[in-house]
Amino acid sequence: MSVIAVIRETDRRLTQRMAARTGPVAHRALSAVEECAEGTKLWCGAAVAMALSGGRRGRRAAVSGLAALALAQLVSNGLCKRLTGRPRPPVDWIPHDEVHDRPESSSFPSGHTAAAAAFTAAVLPAWPLAGALCALVAPVVAAERVQSGAHYPTDVVAGALLGVASAWAVRRAPGRAPRRLRA
Repeated sequence: MSVIAVIRETDRRLTQRMAARTGPVAHRALSAVEECAEGTKLWCGAAVAMALSGGRRGRRAAVSGLAALALAQLVSNGLCKRLTGRPRPPVDWIPHDEVHDRPESSSFPSGHTAAAAAFTAAVLPAWPLAGALCALVAPVVAAERVQSGAHYPTDVVAGALLGVASAWAVRRAPGRAPRRLRA
């Protein structure tokens, strides 16, 4: 069996398993997290809270997080999805009706996961406590994308890698933040 065939089969098995084994309480909780993360509302809200309550460190973390998020969204939604055109997981793999409420865009990579990973990875070095709190939520966003049938596990892994790479790029960008926001 080729490597591609193994990846496809693993994607299928994990997607079906995650979609079928989520109980009603967990399913509702995951749906609520997805609703909050839709359109990056969750991360923008976190940035506002950090900027208002964290002083200079909070503002620096918020700016870094939002810059990384913007880069991740640009690359994932503006470039990768347009280039790949990967269809979403088949509807018959998902045993719940949430599968009918998913985007029509390409499945690869997961933009929700890219945003979550980018924001979290950029905030963590700037304000470790806030980054740790974000790190509690980011994997839940990623898991929900597979459980809902919106993405394959490989879409989520690619989104997470893209998000971390975006945070890395933002942290290494020359003159990345206005002088008054630096430590």
